[in-house]
Amino acid sequence: MVGVSIGRTPRTAPAAPDPRGGGPLLSLALASMLDEIHGHSGALYLLAQDQPVLEMAVMAGMPRAFAAPWERVGLSAPIPVAQAVRERRLVWVGGEEEMARRFPRIAVVLPYPFALAALPLATPTAAYGAVFVTWPASHPPVLSDWEREHLTAACDRLAVRLERAAAERRPLRGESDLLPAPPAGGAPGTLGMVEAARMVMRLPYGLASLDLHGRISYANAAAADLLGLPVGELLGTRMWTSVPWLNDPMYEDRYRAALISQHVTSFVALRPPGDWLSFRMYPSPTGLSVRISRARAVAELGRRSVPVPGEGPSSLVTISQVLSLAGALTEAVGVQDVIHLVADEIAPSVGSQALLILGSQGGRLHVLGHRGYRNARAVEHFHGIPLTAQTPGAHVLSTGVPAFFDSRPQLERLYPARHAVRDGFAAWAFLPLIASGRPVGTCVLAYAEPHHFPADERAVLTSLGGLIAQALERARLYDAKHRLAHGLQQALLPSTLPRLRGFDTAARYLPATQGMEIGGDFYDLVPTRPLAAAVIGDVQGHNVTAAGLMGQIRTAVRAYTTVGQEPQDVMRSTNRLLIDLGVELFASCLYLRLDPVDGSAVMSRAGHPPPLLRRPDGRVRVLDLAGGPLLGIDASATYPTTRVGLAPGSVLALYTDGLVESPGVDIEDALAELGQRLGDAGDVPLDRLADCLVRHSAAARERADDVALLLLRARSGS
Repeated sequence: MVGVSIGRTPRTAPAAPDPRGGGPLLSLALASMLDEIHGHSGALYLLAQDQPVLEMAVMAGMPRAFAAPWERVGLSAPIPVAQAVRERRLVWVGGEEEMARRFPRIAVVLPYPFALAALPLATPTAAYGAVFVTWPASHPPVLSDWEREHLTAACDRLAVRLERAAAERRPLRGESDLLPAPPAGGAPGTLGMVEAARMVMRLPYGLASLDLHGRISYANAAAADLLGLPVGELLGTRMWTSVPWLNDPMYEDRYRAALISQHVTSFVALRPPGDWLSFRMYPSPTGLSVRISRARAVAELGRRSVPVPGEGPSSLVTISQVLSLAGALTEAVGVQDVIHLVADEIAPSVGSQALLILGSQGGRLHVLGHRGYRNARAVEHFHGIPLTAQTPGAHVLSTGVPAFFDSRPQLERLYPARHAVRDGFAAWAFLPLIASGRPVGTCVLAYAEPHHFPADERAVLTSLGGLIAQALERARLYDAKHRLAHGLQQALLPSTLPRLRGFDTAARYLPATQGMEIGGDFYDLVPTRPLAAAVIGDVQGHNVTAAGLMGQIRTAVRAYTTVGQEPQDVMRSTNRLLIDLGVELFASCLYLRLDPVDGSAVMSRAGHPPPLLRRPDGRVRVLDLAGGPLLGIDASATYPTTRVGLAPGSVLALYTDGLVESPGVDIEDALAELGQRLGDAGDVPLDRLADCLVRHSAAARERADDVALLLLRARSGS
């Protein structure tokens, strides 16, 4: 055996690699890397064949159970190793706060102080996997230059060897994990060691030694007495499984926190009926020492000051997986987001090669999305199946009971109709998706090989089915709301811009990303003869009320224009209408009467941002127009007009404040920037100009408010 150490801690490493390529290449490379940079733990991933998935090949320094939620990781997952491969760069996370900010899914499961670096295993032509390395909380928040250089060089060397193995068609598989070697057993060999053991046995408080897996390798008599079990029944067991009143994930969490952060941790626990015990854990890279004593002061505070352990078995690894995937599902917005997330993260984490999500509507199943099915006809078979049909997908949804099939014969024995469906898979998990007590659909996970589903895996998958159902229900409501908002907005705004004599036009509308993605911004063109009109406005708010009022204002402006009112009268009439409606909402508005014969525009403004005029020579100025207050404030308000000449080639830019107003940016600077972009654009087609102005606007990218833009270019020879 080759002894590889990290700092002063021996780490068991595999034998030297076989020169023909059959040795433990990955284990030795990882152990050497950790040894060079004094890392605490790490893992090496390989890209799965024909799948965008990273699979953990070997882990070192920590039990693999600590990384159970990330044994298989989709390349699109927002976690460091996946990001490192996607972006082909080192990803550094300097501590607990940074982890919570950048990678909240990991922080939810491992809320402990530690530092992490993730690097790709890639050559200039291909990626082969990734590595992550962790350090305890004592590591500085910044990765040093020498650590960065050593890590990068080691990963580059390993990537070249992986490239060579791929070229020679030598398959690389997972290898034995590397954990620090336990202390040598056997009887003490000197009188001093014997006396030390006797001294520990005489101590009035309990002492126990745990290995990296949390198993008790030593306990003195006092520890056995305090825990209430003989030493013989404690050795080789985990404290939180062998001691009934410690069977709570909270206590196992303290052990994990101590090992990952390498900081001393402590907790108190109630030993029935009323004794409080104090546990203090002293970690090292090879395990933990635990001091157990009575905590009378805590007992006097009452039981409500410290959580009481729950009854029944629990598994922190299972909880970790569910927490991680639940956090991922909270980020899904629409139905397709849910499907992509389940396919990219949940299916790989449970070892599934294909996914099918079926929705329930009108008493039938409908395919909402799928991934991994090469035979499209096999997917079509599921579409439109009645919920009363004798198929596993319909049956689990109607009964609410999940079904697991380890092999194809097992499935076809219960459902003979499945003989006709050749999907190329050999095992299945059918999970009913039940939300708020009603069926939402069915999630089907398919496996390429026969797969045994033990009880704990069934429990995890069933829990995930509930989380997927909740996410799918939220997503369907969001999609319905989005379709409603989009349809309403489309109905209230012009579907196409009418042609105006003497003017080219273009318009853009973007809803706010907050709220219902519907708002009160509007624009319109009224092609009356001989004079035409243009209007742009902004009703306060971005919700259904604002959109409804916007529709009324747009209709009113069009009606007042059609009957021939002057610009100032159109504004006064619209103002009185808004006040008479009594909706207590205000609106800004800019109205233009366009004369293509003499090349001019008469403008009236009600609290609206001033338009920009780009002259044919490229110069841009802000038109400081006379105007009145916002519509809906003062029934007696007047709205004076301003006449502006429009030479052929001139461009008028009318916009709402969502295009220029951004938190922390002065409005004058934003207007100057908009004018600069308008002037620099040149004589491009108006549609390209509109896209340019919207695309380069910081306010439009943030979209805290609706954005409307209307461009008019005067033509020659009208």
